[in-house]
Amino acid sequence: MDDKAKILIIDDEQIVLDSCVQILKSGGHEISTANNGTLGLERLEDFQPDIVFVDLKMPGISGFDVCQKIREFDPTIVVVVITGYATVDSAVEAMKQGAFDFLPKPFTPDELRVITRRGFEKRKLVLETIALRREREMMREHFAAIVSHELKSPLGAVQQNLYFLAEELADKLTESQKRQLERSQSRISDLMKLIHTWLRVMSKDIEEIREHFEILTIADIVSKAVESVQSQAMRKGIEIHVFLEQPLGQVYGDEGTLVEALVNLISNAAKYSHLGSQVFVEVEEKDNAIHISVIDTGVGVPKEDLPYIFNDFYTSKSAPKDAKGSGLGLAITRRIIETHDGTISVESEPGQGSTFVIHLPVCRTTNSPLAGELATSNTGVSNGF
Repeated sequence: MDDKAKILIIDDEQIVLDSCVQILKSGGHEISTANNGTLGLERLEDFQPDIVFVDLKMPGISGFDVCQKIREFDPTIVVVVITGYATVDSAVEAMKQGAFDFLPKPFTPDELRVITRRGFEKRKLVLETIALRREREMMREHFAAIVSHELKSPLGAVQQNLYFLAEELADKLTESQKRQLERSQSRISDLMKLIHTWLRVMSKDIEEIREHFEILTIADIVSKAVESVQSQAMRKGIEIHVFLEQPLGQVYGDEGTLVEALVNLISNAAKYSHLGSQVFVEVEEKDNAIHISVIDTGVGVPKEDLPYIFNDFYTSKSAPKDAKGSGLGLAITRRIIETHDGTISVESEPGQGSTFVIHLPVCRTTNSPLAGELATSNTGVSNGF
C-alpha cells in the first residue's frame, strides 16, 4: 500500500466536510467527500479509500447502513464513525457494523489527526497480514508440488521395480530373502502412503480425509504409533511408557492419518529428550472426549515459540542442531486433528520438557472393547509407569 492514505469523508454537513479536508490535507493525503450515503457508496468503488469517515445521522441512507455496505464491499477498509449523537448505544451498534473507532462531534484537529493515523496503521497491518497469509498458502502449494515430483515419482519407480523383482525371483529367493524383500516393499508402501497424506494435508482438499472415516479403537492407533517410533527411541536408550485407561470409547476417523499425527508427537518427544530418558503416552476418556497426552522431560519449548509451533515450516531457533526438522510435523498433526473435529494443545517449560495433548470426540455409535495392555518389549515400551 502507498504511504499516501486515501480518505473518504461522508457527512451531510458541509462545514464538517470542509473542516476535515482543511485539517487532513496538510498530511498529504488524497481526500474525497460526499454529502450523503448514496453518493459516498458510489465513490467507494472508484476511489478505493483506505479510511472512511461516516456520519451516523444523515438523510436517506443512514450511517449504519453505509458501514454495513462498506463492510460487504471491502472488510479491510477502516471505518470511523463521526456523529453529534454520541451515545454508548450508537457507539456499540457502529462497532457491530464494523467501525474501527468512534469520534463524537465536535472534535479537535488533533483528535482527527490521531484517529486518522491510527486508522491508517490499522489498514496497513490488515493488508500485511493478508499478504503474509497468501505467501504462506503459496509456500504450502509449492511444497506439495515438490513432494509430488521429487519424492512421489522416484519412490513409485522403486516400488514398481520391487514388484517386478518379487515376481521374477520368486522361485530363486530363500525364505529369508523373501521376507527382506517383503519388508522393503512394505516400507516403500508406507512411504508412499505418507507422501499421499502430506499431499492431502498440505493441499486445500484436506476434507477428503473424511471420506475414509470409520469407527476406530484408540488402543490400536497408539500401538501402531509407538511401534513406528521404537527404533528411534532405542537408538537413544529412551523408554516409551504407555498407559491406557480402561474402558475407552472409540473415535470416528481415518486410522492412517491419526497414527501419523501421534507418530509425529512421540517422535518429537524422543527427538528432543535426553539420552536414557523416558517418554509417556497417557490415554483417558473424560468429558465425552479421548485425551491422548505425550509427555517428555526433554529440552522443552521456549515461551516465545509456543504460539507458533503449529504453523507451517516453523522451527524453533533454540532447538538442538541435530534435532531440527522441516517444521511441518506439528503443522500436519494440527490439520489432521482438526479434520477429526479435535484439538491439540501444548504446555512446556525450557529444560523441563513438554506435554502435547490431543483431544478427540468420542464416537457413541458403539462401545469400544477394553483397550487391553500393550505388551512390554525389548524396545523399551511398557505399560504403566
